[in-house]
Amino acid sequence: MNPETLPVLSLAAPSGNLARGLGESFQRFGFALVADHGLDPALVARGWELTAAFFALPEAEKRRGHVTGGGGQRGYTPFGTEIAKGARVHDLKEFWHVGREGANDPAMPANVWPEAPAGFRETFTALYAEFDRIGARILSHIAVWLGLEADWFAPAIAGGNSILRLLHYPPVPDTTGGAIRAGAHEDINLITLLLGAEEAGLELLTREGRWIPASPPPGALVVNIGDMLQRLTNHVLPSTTHRVRNPDGARAGHSRYSMPFFLHLRSEFRIASLPGCVSAQNPDRYPAAITADEYLHERLREIGLSR
Repeated sequence: MNPETLPVLSLAAPSGNLARGLGESFQRFGFALVADHGLDPALVARGWELTAAFFALPEAEKRRGHVTGGGGQRGYTPFGTEIAKGARVHDLKEFWHVGREGANDPAMPANVWPEAPAGFRETFTALYAEFDRIGARILSHIAVWLGLEADWFAPAIAGGNSILRLLHYPPVPDTTGGAIRAGAHEDINLITLLLGAEEAGLELLTREGRWIPASPPPGALVVNIGDMLQRLTNHVLPSTTHRVRNPDGARAGHSRYSMPFFLHLRSEFRIASLPGCVSAQNPDRYPAAITADEYLHERLREIGLSR
């Protein structure tokens, strides 16, 4: 494996080969590029169309979907709200969150749906279900690589508090005060599945301290490890720092859209280091367990979405 290049892995590859390829890429980079994932291109195209249409609406109409005191977990989060942990300036982005429909969990609020554009609810409910399905497949290969049963994660994520985020990075203003589209950060959740990284800008920080691009082929997913899985595996699988830098030249005058799916554990799942990831060479960093919901809200406070 080229130390500076993420491999492109096929989700249609034989199970053993895919588990090994994913495990090696995640262990080295915290990231992998995944093709042949089975997302319906027509459904994805409709999702992009509706994402652009929603964010083109007047600000006042978008803000009708903002939930005051909701920690940004559902509906609209206005431009300039989110800030990377430890950063001094807010990110140059706005977004909409879709959660699990019909969740019977007090930790998971009901979805908020805009009146326009037409078909928004139906399209993103379908996309959510597809991301949920594909994420479970990827986790089954991670489980095999970790020496667990292939279905180990199934009960851990059943009914989990996963979120589909529709992201809009508007054209970059002439003066940003040092802000970028997404400041250097790690994701909170178990794994993230991202569509839309073909547009340049997404970069990850290697262990050697170099920023390298995460550039998938058209239609492929960028998948990365989140902090919950890093904690669960006692850092065997790292949650890697990444950012979305501002574009150069004429591209600065264009919007950028992306669609990450943050796959979460169920709220009451207790995150404790897996025994197979603890050794004399890698002692347990987290002797005290924490529930997924407790961990989530701890981190939401750190990034300015919750108080």
